[in-house]
Amino acid sequence: MSEPDSEFSEIVIAKWSDRFFAWLIDFCIISAVSIIMVSSVFGTIDYELSEKWILAETTFIPTSIIFFGYWTILEYKKGQTIGKKILNLKITDMRGKPPDWKGVMISSFGKTFLLPLDVVLGWIFTNENRQRIFNKIGDTLIIKIKNPEENNDNIRYKKD
Repeated sequence: MSEPDSEFSEIVIAKWSDRFFAWLIDFCIISAVSIIMVSSVFGTIDYELSEKWILAETTFIPTSIIFFGYWTILEYKKGQTIGKKILNLKITDMRGKPPDWKGVMISSFGKTFLLPLDVVLGWIFTNENRQRIFNKIGDTLIIKIKNPEENNDNIRYKKD
């Protein structure tokens, strides 16, 4: 007689701390790329305080677009960014399968433009699956990779 648990595939939901460190790695990479790109466009002239404020405002939009593109493209194509790959995390749909383009874009939007609000509301309303609000809206989940080849329709969720 087989155990009832044997009919389920287990998805290990990533810890908030692992997700934070993956985000931090990605943030450092994209920030460095952004600084290089911005300095190549604007140069390294010593600006006065008022000019630095204007420069910071004009670089916010291009930098945000770079972040959004980075997360959207890598997570849709590979399921992972560099930070997620280093920490063995992956974005999936709720069944453990690759997420659709729309779900990845929604998740990336929240992470790029509304992260503090996205995380706090996620902790309050979706802590069962450790989803940010935009993960919930996009029907995506961040998992810890244990056996990436194993995907069944019967899934049991387990926190890491």
